[in-house]
Amino acid sequence: MDIEKQYQEALDYLYTFIDYSMTRNMRYTEDKFNLGRMHNFMNLFDSPQKSYPIIHVAGTKGKGSTSALIAQALFEEGYKVGFYTSPHLHDFCERIQVNFTPLRHEEMIEIVDEMRPKIPMVEEITTFELMTAMAFIYFKKKNVDFAVIEVGLGGRLDATNIVSPLISVITSLSLDHMNVLGDTLAKIAFEKGGIIKPNTPVVIAPQKDEASFVLNKIAEERNSQIFQVGKDYLYAQAAKSLSGQKFFVWPKEDQIAVNAYIESAGREDWEPTKFHIPLLGFHQVQNAATAFTTLMVLRQNGLNITDKSIRKGFSNVNWPGRFEVLSRRPFIVIDSAHNRESALRLRNAVDDYFPGIPVVLVFGASEDKDIDGMLVELLPRVKIVITTKSIHPRAISPEDLVVKANQMGVRAIPTQSLEEAFDKALTLAGKENLILIAGSIFVAGGMRDVWFEMQDKKSTMKGNQ
Repeated sequence: MDIEKQYQEALDYLYTFIDYSMTRNMRYTEDKFNLGRMHNFMNLFDSPQKSYPIIHVAGTKGKGSTSALIAQALFEEGYKVGFYTSPHLHDFCERIQVNFTPLRHEEMIEIVDEMRPKIPMVEEITTFELMTAMAFIYFKKKNVDFAVIEVGLGGRLDATNIVSPLISVITSLSLDHMNVLGDTLAKIAFEKGGIIKPNTPVVIAPQKDEASFVLNKIAEERNSQIFQVGKDYLYAQAAKSLSGQKFFVWPKEDQIAVNAYIESAGREDWEPTKFHIPLLGFHQVQNAATAFTTLMVLRQNGLNITDKSIRKGFSNVNWPGRFEVLSRRPFIVIDSAHNRESALRLRNAVDDYFPGIPVVLVFGASEDKDIDGMLVELLPRVKIVITTKSIHPRAISPEDLVVKANQMGVRAIPTQSLEEAFDKALTLAGKENLILIAGSIFVAGGMRDVWFEMQDKKSTMKGNQ
């Protein structure tokens, strides 16, 4: 059997276990999400997650971008860095990376084969628990210096939460997975705040008061020192373009000097630390400030990392599918926004970067998401919607999305495949309109595949002429 067949067989095997990501009505309870299973399973492998320092990142939005920024800065300093994220855009092995090189298919097969004899020893183990175990095992095999571990869902009962990190990080919280994590921001903050560990520092991104109160209470109860982005470290956008954005970030102790810099219109000899990131949208400045704060706290606790490495890491970060500009003629933007708050941020970014340009929205989503909330935020900026769906059991039908868009007064056209949706969007948008693809990371990933396949075909046709 060739490698790709073995790889697909190993992947199919992983998905034979309980996979709550594919479940429509999931109960997020301790009988279903039991950290004892992860502890027991990792004990069978001598607890590999204890063999390297960990940065643990939770949040509703921005946790992937923030994790990538932290990992890239550590990599530029010369450390060997493990990076665990989910879900993936294109290939399963993107979830588990060392120095931004995904786990090879051969390596994935080897780890699954290593786990197989021990899996029956832990009853009711889940697909995500096995994926997380693979990451922990792989990072030990690769002898990483650090691992940046992104939470899968929630935090308190997430499979990753068996780690004892150097630092915990909580990015922006908003209402998402409400049927699972709770229907208020306070309940969601309680679940996300579950990654805060006793006597371990925690960096908290700017939050609404309801979430901030809960997170601060948990941190105080656990004697965890809090570093608040927007209070202990402040930030401001300096410039933006479709190629990226520049921003300042500074500790609160420098505020008087920053005021003088602002009053001088930038003519002071001193200026706050400035960075460039290729990620677009003001929310990414917030994510980068959260990553910077995390690295500063680690530096205060003995981490050797220079501003030069942070600057290089931030400039080189690659996090596709997040307000990613695929084309400039016509403008095509792809985004993974999948709740109301992220849809609002997306609309704000569209207004910032494409003011006055009509929008053709290609939209698909999972039926358990706040679809009405997303459409309420996006549709005022849209002239027509093309509805579609990814190959995912939770995807809502294009026809149901048409009904929702029509009820909000916007014309919508259903399509039965991502390829059909892309062709329809290109026809309707012409050269002057913006094609915006959003609603689900599965749609974003699928549409990226469609786009790059189209470009490959064009290149092949040109080469044959």
